[in-house]
Amino acid sequence: MKEFDPDAVLDTAMTVFWQRGYEATSTADLVAELGIARASLYATFGSKHKLYLRALDRYLLARDPAVVELLSRPGPALPAVRALVEGYVTESLGDDRGCFVVNAAVERMSEDSVARRVRSSWDTVEVALTSALLRARAQGELSADAEPRALARFLLVFLQGVRVFGRDDMHPERLTDAVREALRILDWSV
Repeated sequence: MKEFDPDAVLDTAMTVFWQRGYEATSTADLVAELGIARASLYATFGSKHKLYLRALDRYLLARDPAVVELLSRPGPALPAVRALVEGYVTESLGDDRGCFVVNAAVERMSEDSVARRVRSSWDTVEVALTSALLRARAQGELSADAEPRALARFLLVFLQGVRVFGRDDMHPERLTDAVREALRILDWSV
C-alpha cells in the first residue's frame, strides 16, 4: 500500500516541472519537492521522463477541455473568442511560470512524445477557434468573406506569443497593446 497519494504527488510534480522546466529539475529535486523516496518515485511513475509526460498530460486535461467548453457555448461566438484572448492575457500577466505547453514546446519539442502532446493541444485550440469563428460567420458576427481557419491560426499563434511575453512583467503594456490590436482584427472581419 502506498504511503502517499499519487494524484497529489502528480499535481506537485506538475507544478515543479511547470516552474523549473524538465532539464532544470533533477530527480533529487523531485524527491525533495514531492516528499517521497526515489524508489517510490520510480516504482509509481517509472522515470523522471514518464513523470514529466504524466504531469504534462494532467495540465492538458485541465486546460484544453476548458477552452473547448468556452468556445462551444451557444449564442454569439465572438464574445467567447474575445474572452479567451483576454483570459490568456490576464493569466499570463499574473503568472510568471508561463504556460506549461509553451514551456514544453520551447524546451522539449524535439522529443516526439512531447511534440505529439503539444501539437495535439494546439490542434484542439485551433479546431475550437475555427468552429467558433465559423459559427460567428454564420451568425453574421463576421463578414461572409472572413476566413475562420486562417483567423483561428492567427489567434493560436498570437496566444502562444502572449504566453511567452507574459513571463516578462517588465512591460505589460506590450501585451495589452497587442491584445487590443488582435481584438481589433476580429472587429475588422465584420
